[in-house]
Amino acid sequence: MPDTFFSQINPPQRLLMGPGPANVHPRILRTMAADVLGQFDPEMTDYMNQTMALYRQVFMTRNRQTLLVNGTARAGIEAALVSLVEPGSKILILNAGRFGLLLSEIAARIGADIRTIDLEWGEVATPDMIEKALIEHRPQIFACVHGDTSTTMVQPLDGIGELCRKYSVLSYADATATLGGMAVSTDAWGIDIVTGGLQKCMGGPPGSAPVTISDRAADHIFSRRHVEQGLRTDTTADGTRPRIASNYLDLAMIMDYWSEKRLNHHTESTTMLYAAREAARIMLEEGLPERFSRHRAASRAVCAGLRALGLRLFGQDAHRMPNVTGVWIPEGISGDAVRQRMREDFEIEIGTAFGPLAGRIWRIGAMGFNAQKAKVLQTIGALETVLAAEGFTLPRGAGVDAALTAWSAQA
Repeated sequence: MPDTFFSQINPPQRLLMGPGPANVHPRILRTMAADVLGQFDPEMTDYMNQTMALYRQVFMTRNRQTLLVNGTARAGIEAALVSLVEPGSKILILNAGRFGLLLSEIAARIGADIRTIDLEWGEVATPDMIEKALIEHRPQIFACVHGDTSTTMVQPLDGIGELCRKYSVLSYADATATLGGMAVSTDAWGIDIVTGGLQKCMGGPPGSAPVTISDRAADHIFSRRHVEQGLRTDTTADGTRPRIASNYLDLAMIMDYWSEKRLNHHTESTTMLYAAREAARIMLEEGLPERFSRHRAASRAVCAGLRALGLRLFGQDAHRMPNVTGVWIPEGISGDAVRQRMREDFEIEIGTAFGPLAGRIWRIGAMGFNAQKAKVLQTIGALETVLAAEGFTLPRGAGVDAALTAWSAQA
C-alpha cells in the first residue's frame, strides 16, 4: 500500500440552498455516466447539433451561433469578453455587485478602456441611466449582469439591446444565475451575446457554459482573425486588428468547431455535453412558463417564510431574483454560527455574502432541482430551529406555515 492512501469519495447528501451550485437533477447525473465519444464521431457531432437546437429554445433566440464553452460559467463570461473586447477599445460596464466587478477585472486584463455605471449594491439601472452613459462614453461594448447573486437583484434588460444598437454598441449580458429560472429573452431584448451556466437554475453541475451569439456579434468576432492556408495569424488581413488574446476561449475558433466545418479546436467534453443537453431537455419538457412559475413560487415561499420568522429581506421586491433571496442577519446573531449549525445539524447549506454585504446578509437559494415546495419548507423549518437555538426570539411554526401558504398563492 502506498504511503499516502485515500478512500473512495463519499460526500454527504447535503441540500444546497445557497446561491449556487444547487443539487444536480438525478436524470443529469445518470446521463453523465454514459460512454465517452470521440470529438468527431458522427454520434457526437449530432449530439452537438441537438444541443445547439435545444439551447436556442432555452435562450429564447433564433441565433445560429448557440453553443457550449467548455468550463464553468466564468469560462463563458471570459470567452465573450475576450472575443468582443480589443485592447484599447472602450467598454461600458454596469457595476452593481460582485460579478459586475468581475466584468471589469476581465476587461482590465484585456487592456480595455473601462467606463462604469456605478450603483449601490441592491440597486438596478434604469434605461435612462444606461442611455445617458452610452451618450457620455460612446463605448464599443456594453456589458452587464442579468441576475447578480451577490446582491440577489435582477437587472431589467428590456429595450437595452435596442438602445445599444441606436448608438452602434455591441451588448453582452451574463445570465449565469438566471438561465433556466426566469425568462432570458435574448431576441426580445436584442442582446448580442448572452452566457449562462449549468450549476444554478439549469439543475446541472458546473463545467459547461451555454452561450448564444448574434450574427452581428459573430461578424465582429470573426473580423478579428484572418485565416491563411488554414493557420490563424496575429492580425486580420490588413494587419490592423489584434487577434483574440485567448486561444482556448476564442469564440471565432469555437464557432468554427461547432459549425459544419468542424475545424479542430479542443476536445469537447462529452460528459458535460451530455449534462448540458439533458438539462435543456428537462427544462423544455417541463415547459418554460411552468418552469418560471415554479421558481416564482419558490421565491414567494422563501420570502414569506423568512418574513414570518421576523427577518428582514435585503433589496427591492420589484427586482428580486426568483432563485436567490438575501436576508439581513439579525443583530446579535452570528451568521457563520447559523450556517454551521444548518450544515452540521440539518445537512443544509445556505450562503454568506461578498464585499459590503459580507457578514451582513445570508443568501438563500431555491433553484433548478431545488425549487421544490418540500425543500423550501425543510430549509425554513431548519432555519427557525437554528435561530431559536442561537437565541433569536421568533414565532415558532410561523415560517413554515407562511411559506406553505405562499407557495400556492397567485403570482
